[in-house]
Amino acid sequence: MQLPFPWAPAPASMVAPPAIRVTGASLHYHGHPVFDDLDAEFAAGSWTCVLGPSGTGKSSLLRVIAGLAADASGTVTTADGAPMRGLVGFMDQRDLLLPWLSAIDNVLIGARLRGEHPDEERAAAVLAAVGLGAAKTLRPAELSGGMRQRVALARTLMEDRPVVLMDEPFTAVDALTRIRLQELARTMLAGRTVIMVTHDPWEALRLADCTQVMTGTPARLLAPTVVPGLSPRDITKPKIVALYRDLLAAMDGAP
Repeated sequence: MQLPFPWAPAPASMVAPPAIRVTGASLHYHGHPVFDDLDAEFAAGSWTCVLGPSGTGKSSLLRVIAGLAADASGTVTTADGAPMRGLVGFMDQRDLLLPWLSAIDNVLIGARLRGEHPDEERAAAVLAAVGLGAAKTLRPAELSGGMRQRVALARTLMEDRPVVLMDEPFTAVDALTRIRLQELARTMLAGRTVIMVTHDPWEALRLADCTQVMTGTPARLLAPTVVPGLSPRDITKPKIVALYRDLLAAMDGAP
């Protein structure tokens, strides 16, 4: 029998990954509407990629869902109406590592900021799972870009939330490292409700269970598109190539 990952909660305490409902979300930037009265729903335990042109409001939507946009209006709840507080982990496109802390201390930063007892054994296990067991004492300046992103992923996993929001998390690394990080994240976040912003249709089609395109001013979300097959996918398959063309057309504002 395959054992659970070392950071997984005990079955009795496990929180089922919820569906997420956004209702009437509005956000303005310098007097201009980013989105206005936006509704969206994201399936439970599913990986959704949100795509769209730069500046459309994709990152702003993630911040609204995470509760980080104080000037936004509207509501974000689970599908049954429960609040999102305590359910969300967030991974930014920047690694946001604190340069004076070691890799393991960066992974433990959430617990320390909350005044909790840091579980160093579990943090070491998470770092080992992302291939950095031997680098836990190194500081960010001693790590490559790919290693820093893996520390950021380990920090997100350490938070052990049923909902994970990711804002273009793999853009700062080379192509091969990006593929490896995609596969690592897809494996380790299996079964959670994941919403990932990306500008890359190939990345979305490789990873997502469904995609949603954000377009227009104010921005709106087009109907979700289910991506066939198991992830990570072979993006050279004819069906995936056809979906790529459809996504490009939608991002470009075509009918």
